[in-house]
Amino acid sequence: MTAPITDRLDDPETARTEGQRKMDWARQHMPILRSLRESFEANRPLEGETVAMAMHVEAKTAVLAELLAAGGADVAIAGCNPLSTQDDVSAALDAVDGVTSYARRGVDTDAYYDAIEATIAHEPTITVDDGADLVTRIHELHEDLVPDILGGCEETTTGVHRLRSMDEDGALDYPMFAVNDTPMKRLFDNVHGTGESAMSNIAMTTNLSIAGKTVVVAGYGYCGRGVAKKAAGMNADVVVTEVDPRRALEAHMEGYDVKPMNEAAAEGDIFVTTTGNRDVITRDDFAKMQDGALLANAGHFDVEINLEQLADDTVDRREVRDGIEEYELEDGRRLHVLAEGRLVNLAGPLSMGHPVEVMDQSFGVQAVCVRELVETAYESGVHEVPDELDREVAEVKLDAEGIATDDLTDAQIDYMDSWSHGT
Repeated sequence: MTAPITDRLDDPETARTEGQRKMDWARQHMPILRSLRESFEANRPLEGETVAMAMHVEAKTAVLAELLAAGGADVAIAGCNPLSTQDDVSAALDAVDGVTSYARRGVDTDAYYDAIEATIAHEPTITVDDGADLVTRIHELHEDLVPDILGGCEETTTGVHRLRSMDEDGALDYPMFAVNDTPMKRLFDNVHGTGESAMSNIAMTTNLSIAGKTVVVAGYGYCGRGVAKKAAGMNADVVVTEVDPRRALEAHMEGYDVKPMNEAAAEGDIFVTTTGNRDVITRDDFAKMQDGALLANAGHFDVEINLEQLADDTVDRREVRDGIEEYELEDGRRLHVLAEGRLVNLAGPLSMGHPVEVMDQSFGVQAVCVRELVETAYESGVHEVPDELDREVAEVKLDAEGIATDDLTDAQIDYMDSWSHGT
């Protein structure tokens, strides 16, 4: 069984100090989690519960984990991507009372799942997932634990897709909140978080300008919209590829060129995949790309760019810069893959994930959903986040920003609730 990270580092004390410094900075800029922590510490709503988490273990996630522990939970956490853990933060988190961290960066597939197994060994009553690896593992190998699990929360688009597929197949045996789909997550984390962090990390990793280049964005869901918007804001020409006619039309009406990937392949300088699907960029597309093209993925799993096909067509391969692998093709063209085709905003050497303020909103929703699972019984299946919880998080954020809103008058409420008003 995988040991906690503190037992596997050469100098855990130094790592803890640096990780705590990162957490302190994040905490200063997370007013929603600070407010919820006051309530959780006072009321201890999670007393006696065990929360297993599979998340990107970096400073913002650590603030969420310590909040859940402050609410009375025993928290065990593993990574949800082999390259997104920050070991110093993981070590600092492991030192928090009530938290055990098994996450470590750069592990192989076996060690990755061993860490998830270690969290499951705590016998969770609640799960918090990013990508659904934890919940699927429980269903596949630990069905005996399901009767005692109150429910779980899923953070990202890919994970919600997996859970809905499980639910449709009758294979999801406990309730899961689709945190990804609620407005306070989707409209900010997916659009602004993914867009800003993906483009800024591409710029930092390459030390190249975005302005004047052609950026091809695969997928025009909320994440793709964010990447396209931020790329355009950095003065790039943007091409969108889509399989859904409505999203393609939306991208067109927003002013972007819309083309099939195989046509866009010949024009792009930078490619960013955001679909959550596999084989978005394949051998036929590599064959048309310009020398020096940059390939990055902002989807959860490393399957959107078919790296097996790219490797098969490569005559030489080398790391040309930290986080950038160059694939030289037979005709001499060089294609550059960032962060091994994994999440570019989290898996690169300089990656810090989404901005702190954005994740404060998303993790605020996670926290109130965990509290809700303890307070209210739900049937198995995928559930939308109750609107009052989403609004609660929004109101805390507005208060923190000093932003006031109007209130409906009684007459306005009556008007909106009635069907009998005419001309």
